[in-house]
Amino acid sequence: MCRSIKTLRPPVLPEEATPEEIRAAALQFVRKVSGFRTPAAHNREVFDRAVEAVTAATGELLAGLQVRGQRQRQGTGAGG
Repeated sequence: MCRSIKTLRPPVLPEEATPEEIRAAALQFVRKVSGFRTPAAHNREVFDRAVEAVTAATGELLAGLQVRGQRQRQGTGAGG
């Protein structure tokens, strides 16, 4: 869907994704879905809430993934 969003899990990403990488991917996703690179003032709040929700969901996903028998990762990688 959005080619500029990179895979954030090992082994594609050699180390755990940083909170900044997770948020950047979430921002790209919301931009693509909404069709707005920068929302107008009247859409800013809902846009920002969506970015935060996608960031949290992505952190939970990455924390819960088990890749080829690797142990479940600790923490979310999303900064809490």
